[in-house]
Amino acid sequence: MPFDDHWAIKFTVILVVVFILQMMFPVVTDLFVLDASELLERPWGIITAIFLHASLEHILFNGFALVLFGSILESIIGSRKFVLYFFITGIIAGVIFILGIPIIQSVQGATPTSALGASGAIFGILGILTVLRPNLVVYLAFIPMPMWVAAIMWAFLDFFGIFIPSNVANFAHLGGLFSGLLIGFYLNDWKINIGNKKSDPNVLSESEISKWEKEWMQP
Repeated sequence: MPFDDHWAIKFTVILVVVFILQMMFPVVTDLFVLDASELLERPWGIITAIFLHASLEHILFNGFALVLFGSILESIIGSRKFVLYFFITGIIAGVIFILGIPIIQSVQGATPTSALGASGAIFGILGILTVLRPNLVVYLAFIPMPMWVAAIMWAFLDFFGIFIPSNVANFAHLGGLFSGLLIGFYLNDWKINIGNKKSDPNVLSESEISKWEKEWMQP
């Protein structure tokens, strides 16, 4: 039986619905957040926290990234693999966040032991796309650059973010990004074609991406 498509958009809708529930019933966040100090009592948090968000800005940023980059990746690898890798990279991001807590505490002092948001899974999507579509032009701080350059910048920003007190789960981002890179290399026979403009039947062309944007991103 065929697996329904457009899961990037469906996941985004789920994120929005869950966020509305969080605003209406704060207990939803308390019950389903990933909290390292209560992981044994609430192990489901490693998955459910992916669908929780802390603020309107948080959900808007992640929702936009998931619809845009997630839909492109889903068109390349198919819906089944997309859903599978969304959860895999999201879970790995959560595990890396937990493992990184002692390091964060040693360099920043007392820090929260809980995390929430789809950022880890989204960074996983970005990691996979970096390998499968390294020359895709993206904008970082309004500066256009190839996907592989942006991935290096994201990695550096999150690495140095470890040493700056904030509410950003830098280890989760890094865990999602690098697990996505590994998955991407696995899918692409352990190679990356930086600067190679040759058409690949398994990768969307620029015209196909433009067609997708016109269909899904314009009102």
